[in-house]
Amino acid sequence: MAKLDMDEFLQRFQDRAQAVRDRGIPPLEGEARKVFIEGAELDHFDYSLIASAAWSVEDGNLVLRMSLSG
Repeated sequence: MAKLDMDEFLQRFQDRAQAVRDRGIPPLEGEARKVFIEGAELDHFDYSLIASAAWSVEDGNLVLRMSLSG
């Protein structure tokens, strides 16, 4: 089993968020294009939110704290 390195873990989410931002939009039209863009926006939001988390271990539990203020 791999050892959990939280700094590397959070960096992977930062890298994923950047990859979503950097990737192009495939040649889609109409509703398919809209669905792709909405999905990419949600992916970026999710990855960025986790990547920006502060972490701690409390009572044997990993706790991620994420600011919702922006």
